[in-house]
Amino acid sequence: MVAEKKTSGPVPNDENLAKYTAMNEQRSKRLDKTIKISQEKAQFFQTFDKKITFLAITEFWCGDAAQSLPVVNKIAELNEKFTFKLVFRDENEALMNLFLTNGGKAIPIVVFLDESGNVLAHWGSRPSVATQMVEDFKAEHGSLTAEFKEDLQKWYNQDKGNTLVDDFIHILKKI
Repeated sequence: MVAEKKTSGPVPNDENLAKYTAMNEQRSKRLDKTIKISQEKAQFFQTFDKKITFLAITEFWCGDAAQSLPVVNKIAELNEKFTFKLVFRDENEALMNLFLTNGGKAIPIVVFLDESGNVLAHWGSRPSVATQMVEDFKAEHGSLTAEFKEDLQKWYNQDKGNTLVDDFIHILKKI
C-alpha cells in the first residue's frame, strides 16, 4: 500500500491518510527493531499458561496503532500460546461497535480471546498513561491540538512500550 501511496479504510486514495500510512510503516519498523521487554516482564508472558488471541482492530493510518501494535507483536512472540491477528476497523463495523470508546470508534483496540473465541477482555485505544494524558488535555482544552499530538508522540518515544506491557500484564493477571 505504501508504495502505491494508498491506505486502508473507506478512502484508500486519500493522500493525507496515505502519508500517515507511510509514516506509520516507518514507525512500526523502527519500534519492531528497538522495543525491549524487561526480562522480568518477559518471563510473565513466557510462563502464561492459557491460549490467548490478541485481535487488534486497527487501520494503517492510525498513529496510536503504529506506536502500540509492534509492542503487542513483541508480547505475542514471547509465548507460543499467544496469537496476534489484525482486522480493519472499517471492514468490521459490527465488531468495532462492540468496543466503542466513549461512543467513538477509537483504534487500536486489542480484544483478548480464549481458544473458543470468547471475549475475555479488551485494551485500547492507548496505553493507560497516554489515555489519561488525552482525557486531561481534552477536559482542559476541549480538543487535541497539533502541539499536544506532538507531545503525545514524544511520550510514546520516551515510554518505549513499557506502559502497554504493564497494561497487558494487568489484564492477563485477571484472566
